[in-house]
Amino acid sequence: MDLTLFGELAINGAMTGLMYSLVAMGIVLIYKSSAVPNLAQGAMTMLGGYVVLAIAGGFGAPLWVAIPLALATMFLVGVGIERVALRRLAGRPIIMILMMTLGLDIFVRATSMTIWGGTNRPMQLGISDTPLFLGPLLLNRTYVVGAVVAIALFVLFLLFFRTRMGIVLRAISDDYTASWSVGISVERGVALSWALSSVVATTAGVLWGSVQGVDQSLALLLLKGVAVAVLGGLDSIGGAILAGLLLGIFEGVASGYLDPLVGGGSRDLVIAMTLILTILIRPHGLFGRHDIERI
Repeated sequence: MDLTLFGELAINGAMTGLMYSLVAMGIVLIYKSSAVPNLAQGAMTMLGGYVVLAIAGGFGAPLWVAIPLALATMFLVGVGIERVALRRLAGRPIIMILMMTLGLDIFVRATSMTIWGGTNRPMQLGISDTPLFLGPLLLNRTYVVGAVVAIALFVLFLLFFRTRMGIVLRAISDDYTASWSVGISVERGVALSWALSSVVATTAGVLWGSVQGVDQSLALLLLKGVAVAVLGGLDSIGGAILAGLLLGIFEGVASGYLDPLVGGGSRDLVIAMTLILTILIRPHGLFGRHDIERI
């Protein structure tokens, strides 16, 4: 076995997995705060990338100005989604909310296609293309930056969920009715979770946009995000990070050795297999809370 090749595949795979974790964190944030599985996170990631480019192109702003403005804009978009589409569904069966998020995914993708078309648009973050070496190992600089951002957000959200507001969001996730009964504004809490998730989606859209450009394919990151979130546990931010690392390494190494043999496409196979096996063997994930209900 070529240890240098294996090391490159594993390390670059781990950093790619951490970038998948950015998508998964948005899913976990909403589930951890409101017990809602969000199927629109991939479309929100794509939308965040488009909004950054729209602000940069429409107003001639440099990206370092456009990105904070886009984060603020997407924060308000998240609040608006909760207010317009989800607030009236509070307390309804979970399948109705799940279908609403699926509808949002389709709506956002279709609207983006109508406004911006299907042309791939580059996202130039100014990250150097000069090769980065760790000893004999060649690393992707963009993935290094993405991994650092993912870890930084993990630390921030870990601290956030220890604050009073974070505890309130967990209470809302546990029981809407009980939260209402003690005076907690469930609507505001759910709106905040969607707003934060939209900010994370924009961050993921910027970083992934710098890797592959901004187009409809960014919405396909939903599958990777769901796989990471399910493997780590839908209510565990730390699980999303660890699962991203594990899945990224597995995907990177497996595809590195299988793609030359089968002609490509093994990455999606690895993701799908991981998702199916996790649901069959450990449906609450590695670190998800396993609630037992008495009937």
